[in-house]
Amino acid sequence: MGDKGIQGLTSDEFFYFFLRLRKGEIRRTVQALKSRYPQDTPGQLAGRLVEAKTHLALLGGTLLNLPLLVPGVGQAMKLFGLVGATSMLTRMHLYLILEIALVYGQDVDDEARVGEMLAVVAATALGSAAPRMLVQALELNPLYAIPAGALSASAVTQLIGHAAAAFYQEKLSREPEGELAPVPAGSVAS
Repeated sequence: MGDKGIQGLTSDEFFYFFLRLRKGEIRRTVQALKSRYPQDTPGQLAGRLVEAKTHLALLGGTLLNLPLLVPGVGQAMKLFGLVGATSMLTRMHLYLILEIALVYGQDVDDEARVGEMLAVVAATALGSAAPRMLVQALELNPLYAIPAGALSASAVTQLIGHAAAAFYQEKLSREPEGELAPVPAGSVAS
């Protein structure tokens, strides 16, 4: 086994253990979506995924800043809220881009997904930290971070989802007519 195989296994293990990423669940979600909306194009299916995740992100962005509502919570509770909600949003965004990749016929086990997933982790971290930094920079009441966090999380979800759909649509349009990227027939849930 070459370095690429080891790197693939290591990255799969990292995303599975640390972010609880389960590719079998991603495959089931996309299959259910395709069964429910068999006439939809990949772009329409991707839009449905983005819309569903945007509602979750709005809730997640709110939860991210809820520790601010409890007076005297202390830095530990604020940090716990930040880490927990950011982890949840990161996992949701990773599922989103992998679901969109699958909708467009891409192999979710392909090594190319690792770089895409790392970009999502960075975007989510920035989107999670931005509201609090903005509130502090503008010297606003810290409670403004709650609606700002909700809006920021949903905006990041929209950006990630629409960028992923455009990226995979472009990849699809570059492939020869009628030929999709190979998806391993015997892929087993991770």
